[in-house]
Formats: sequence, structure tokens, C-alpha cells
Amino acid sequence: MRLAALSLRRLAAAAVLLLALPAGAPAADQHPHADVPFVPTPPAVVDAMLDLARLRPEDYVIDLGSGDGRIIIAAAKKYGARGFGVEIDGSLVAEARREAQRQGVAERAQFLVENLFLTALGRATVITMYLYPRLMLQLRPRLFEQLKPGSRIVSHDFDMENWRPDAQVTVPVPDKPYGPPSSEVYLWIIPANAAGTWQWRVGAGAAAAAYEVTFSQTFQALEGRATVGGRPGRLENGRMRGDEIHFMLTTELDGRPVQQEFGGRVSGDAITGKVRLAGGGELDWKATRVRRGSIDMGEVSSKQ
Repeated sequence: MRLAALSLRRLAAAAVLLLALPAGAPAADQHPHADVPFVPTPPAVVDAMLDLARLRPEDYVIDLGSGDGRIIIAAAKKYGARGFGVEIDGSLVAEARREAQRQGVAERAQFLVENLFLTALGRATVITMYLYPRLMLQLRPRLFEQLKPGSRIVSHDFDMENWRPDAQVTVPVPDKPYGPPSSEVYLWIIPANAAGTWQWRVGAGAAAAAYEVTFSQTFQALEGRATVGGRPGRLENGRMRGDEIHFMLTTELDGRPVQQEFGGRVSGDAITGKVRLAGGGELDWKATRVRRGSIDMGEVSSKQ
């Protein structure tokens, strides 16, 4: 995969890297339109990326900036997944195709000479990348537009600033040619859009309480305001993980705080799931969105 290292906190490491690149792959020898130099992802990091994504045989993987193809080849050979890599350097694509053929996975691991900003992403359930932070941030709107909720994105060494990862692991890399002898691997899961106003009732008959919740959503984080039976409630720990939604709602009953735990799945303008009551019981829960909102991606730093 291609290396990413343009944030200010990484400039020193990038300088060391460029000095340390092997004779066969200096930045000057890269494709003239490549945005980043090719540096192979260590095998331990490849394994960690695919493990963190919880790759399954039914997954379809797209590797953005696939270099010599090792991510897609490993996904096909070790996990039985399918996918393709996109790489602007035709010589690297030819090398990746030869290696896929040699390892017997050419039917499941394909490679394209293509600008990654033109690649259609909608088929992917997993995206892998090792790109400059500025490129990742440029790609981010397309990831949200094209990928389905629950799709996983895995990055080697670099995060996406204000989009906090859903998981992160540190992988020892004793012979890493730049920076500390380890790599960070980040996982994000595309969240469903739960922003807006939702209404539902909990309980039976005349005793059922009317709920109204308005969520504001920044990536996978949910905040907002709520009313229960016309009285204000307090939302806490709101979070999306793919199409799964979870939040706590506290209201007052006879002067005492009563907390309920809601969990379910978002599908369009409906949520179905379970609510765990304060007394330990559990009820079915179904909500309808009456006003739709949008996911806020916030502002990104100018230091990229």
C-alpha cells in the first residue's frame, strides 16, 4: 500500500522515511502522478488490518493505493474474501497481478490501474488504505456517500482527525524504516444516519408513554434532547455502530430518576429494537422518524 505522512506531527518521520527507502523504491522513481511514495505494509500490519476488520469470506475488499497487492492477496488467500486494489502505477499493478496468479488467487484478487478518487466504492464491505491524511480527508465524503452502514474502513498509521476510530491497535514492527518501531491500525465503521426527530410509545394501552427524541449526529456520536410524556428527559451515551443504535434515557417518575437503555437497528426512517426498563424488564421498541437530519462531519484541521 502507499504511505501516508503529511500531518505536521509526522513530517520528521516522513523525512527519515524518504532517506530510508530502499534503492528499488525511492520517491523519485514513483509514477509521476502518484501522490505518495510506495512503501510496503509489513506482513504483521497486513494481518492486523484484516483481523481488526473481522474479515469474512463473504466480504468484498477494496484497497485504495494497493501497491504490490499484498493486502488484497492476503484477504483472498487467508480469508477467502474477494476484492480489488486500485493503483496508479501500472508496473505495480502488473507485479500484483503476477503475484496473485502465483498464489492461486487471481480470480478473487484483481487489480486496476486507476485514480482512487474515481473508483466506485459502493460494492465494498471493507476499505483498506495507507494514504496521506489529506487524501483520506478528501476521500471521507465519498466514503459516507457510497458505502453502506456497517462497512468497515481500516487505515495503517494515520487517522482521520475529528472522526474518532471505533477501534485501534498497536502492532510491533521492529524493523520499521521510519518513526517508532510500531504501527497504529485504525478501524472506522460507517454509521447509519439517525439524525433528526423520532417518535414512539412504550407501554400498553392508556398507560403507554409518548417519547420524542431529536438526535444530532457527529459521525457515530449521538447527542440531543428528549421528552417523555411531555416531560424533559436526559440523553446519554448515544452512539451508532453501523446500523446499530444505543443510548440511555433518564426521566423523572414521582420525583425519582428512572433510566432506560435503548438498543436497536436503524433502517431508513424506522428503528426496531428493545428497551431495558429500570426494573429489569425488557420491551419491544419501534420508532418512526418524523423529521430527517444529516450527519455532521465537523471541521478538519488545516494542519494536514
